[in-house]
Amino acid sequence: MSLLDKLRRRVGGSAPGAPDPEAPASSTAPGGTATTSPARAGHAARRASGHGHPDDRREQALRDRLHEDPNDEPAFVELAGIVRRRASENHAEDAPARAEDDAVWALAEEMAGSSRAWYPLLELGRLSLRDDHDGAMRRLSTAAERDPSGRALTEGIAVLREAGMPGDALGLGVGHWRPRDHRVDAGVQLVHAAVEAGRVGEARRHLQVLQDSKADAADHDRVEQVRAELERVIAGAERGPRA
Repeated sequence: MSLLDKLRRRVGGSAPGAPDPEAPASSTAPGGTATTSPARAGHAARRASGHGHPDDRREQALRDRLHEDPNDEPAFVELAGIVRRRASENHAEDAPARAEDDAVWALAEEMAGSSRAWYPLLELGRLSLRDDHDGAMRRLSTAAERDPSGRALTEGIAVLREAGMPGDALGLGVGHWRPRDHRVDAGVQLVHAAVEAGRVGEARRHLQVLQDSKADAADHDRVEQVRAELERVIAGAERGPRA
């Protein structure tokens, strides 16, 4: 299960597009809703729900963790759950689902401000993909550039494949994939994207590059594990749909 799948399962829902993560403190959230900065929103939520909210201490601890490491997935997932819950409590009679989505957008936008952050950019890219395609692609591209391990690229390609955009997924992968440096899963996602985009010959070339780049690497065994399955996927695409 990808990290974005985990996020959706834990906190639920997704939101349409929104502005660039480097927007000023007052910005437009998904669906065109005006939002203040996350810090101001948090203070407003506390005022609305009363002082001494049970989540206050935990929320601050999670924020501290994310400011230390903006790519701390468990901390982000848990904090997203808290801000969704608070937003729902404060908008119980007025579009709570939209308020929850806006709250998660604000959280991701806040954490994406760090030059080290790539995980929040993945979430911003996913949330904005439907209504702000170009902006979403920029966010996914920036996430890939910020993560030398290839995890962000792996998840970015997966986001686009899940959205039914294999051509964009292939473009993102080709533009950022570093076979010798990136984890094997990045190459696996790229091969699948090529097949789904109807570029079967390209998929086979990417698989060959993946094999060659890891021939003497510690993760060579991992490549061998996935190669057979990828070969079946490519062969099936070459045969075409059955009558």
